[in-house]
Amino acid sequence: MKIGDKHYRSVWVADNGRTVEVLDQSKLPFVVDVLPLNSRDDVAKAIREMLIRGAPLIGAVGAYGVALAMTEDSSDEALQQAYDVLVETRPTAINLKWALDRIVGQLKHERPEDRVARAYAICAEIADEDVCISESIGEHGLDLIRAIALTKKQPGESVNILTHCNAGWLATVDWGTALAPIYKAHDAGIRVHIWVDETRPRNQGGLTAFELGSHGVPHTLIADNAGGHLMQHGQVDLCIVGTDRTTARGDVCNKIGTYLKALAAKANHVPFYVALPSPTIDWTAWDGVKEIPIEQRDEKEQSHVFGMGPEGRHTWVNTVPEGTVCGNYAFDVTPAELVTGLITERGICEASSEGLQKLFPEQYGEN
Repeated sequence: MKIGDKHYRSVWVADNGRTVEVLDQSKLPFVVDVLPLNSRDDVAKAIREMLIRGAPLIGAVGAYGVALAMTEDSSDEALQQAYDVLVETRPTAINLKWALDRIVGQLKHERPEDRVARAYAICAEIADEDVCISESIGEHGLDLIRAIALTKKQPGESVNILTHCNAGWLATVDWGTALAPIYKAHDAGIRVHIWVDETRPRNQGGLTAFELGSHGVPHTLIADNAGGHLMQHGQVDLCIVGTDRTTARGDVCNKIGTYLKALAAKANHVPFYVALPSPTIDWTAWDGVKEIPIEQRDEKEQSHVFGMGPEGRHTWVNTVPEGTVCGNYAFDVTPAELVTGLITERGICEASSEGLQKLFPEQYGEN
């Protein structure tokens, strides 16, 4: 996607053929800064401290962490150590484990002297596949938006879509998941307006607003608690969110607050869709509430807000009384019965094991 006149992916290899470069998302939306990653530990820090975030992007960058590790030591021991260090950086997003399992599983069968070149090739495959997956999600989600647009009675009336957290190209390698159908609709000439949840505590709605503004998509940033009110008053036609892990029966784990949006949507008869690439599906998990680990992050993310002061300086500001204990639960689980449908790269299905089985029969031993 573009920032200004320049096209970006969210991760790429530098001209030296070794260094991995990403956009430092801790500085967005105020400053666009390229962050070089030169080692496994650089990648681990970037993922753990959310300098990069978004389940698909975490997976792609995590794989590059293994490639960087191989440039220093391509032994079996170093390969396993890279896996062990990186897989622990973000426990909820399943894409990270999926990508690490893929690259380490393949490198184990390579000679140590061949592992560096092969690792970078595998990472490129993962990144390119993610772009194709996201664009396909966009095409399938476009059909939903187009169908709603056709029901509008007033000429030029917008389709109002609510989203939560950032699930755009900054969270993937390109296009995004929940935002991909929106970009496709906008580019197709369909009038859309996006309600952007601020998404506390890290205010990732600012990243969504940054993306949409760069692409020229009309949007309004709202407080997290405003969504239900808008739904009550008929101002939301459709909800589309992303996911960090989805179970085999269609339970969805996403940024904290998603569950409440789904409850409000159900109460107000607003369709609630989840856009997900297949690597985000955890085929080994069934009950999301019981089985998905929920990451609890640093209290300071809850007690402090990052922003720009009147002097133009970027800083963290404390918002709570000294000594206050803060709980920072990063994700929640939305049960499948609250999800209208799942938008995947293979099409749209109901949020159920039966729905997923129709699209992904190979996961059930069917050819």
